[in-house]
Amino acid sequence: MIHQQPPSLYDDRGRKYIGSNERQALLDCAARAPGDVRTFAETLVYTGCRISEALNLTVGNIDLNRRTIQIESLKKKTRGIWRVVPVQSVLIEHLDLAHGLHRRQYLKQFDERLWTYSRTTAWRHISRLLEEAGIRGPQANPKGLRHGFGVAAIEAGVPLHIVAKWLGHSNTQTTEIYTQAVAVEERTIAARMFNDI
Repeated sequence: MIHQQPPSLYDDRGRKYIGSNERQALLDCAARAPGDVRTFAETLVYTGCRISEALNLTVGNIDLNRRTIQIESLKKKTRGIWRVVPVQSVLIEHLDLAHGLHRRQYLKQFDERLWTYSRTTAWRHISRLLEEAGIRGPQANPKGLRHGFGVAAIEAGVPLHIVAKWLGHSNTQTTEIYTQAVAVEERTIAARMFNDI
């Protein structure tokens, strides 16, 4: 029986997730981008969804009152598996401003997509923002934003089963990858602490 290596947040070039400073730099660059590009980047950062899942979002997937986004898990073999991710008020405000959500929901335009980009165009927008933010290395891609969301959630003390639910993982074993980053960060902090004595 061949044992597979468990997935890792690191490769020989470095870490595969964006850190908090990189996330902020990316958001700062996104704030200067056109509204639709800004909200696309913010949605990836604040929900941890995949590019294809963000491109699939419609007006009806945004709950303005509850401040949640309903995301269909597109990596599953079966369609129709949904997850609900609570998001920051600022994302809801930006989505409403850029996409006219109140008006479109009032007009019952629930099935209209928020972004009509191709996957390639979406990838290009995110790559450009990462470059502008000075983010380079294995984390400089949309998957790095997804991993960054998972790491940030674990660092914030969100229970593993909730992080798994938000990311659309069927079990917490997949989500445990994000504890690797916390362990590495803790070792770095401990090393600094003992060096300072």
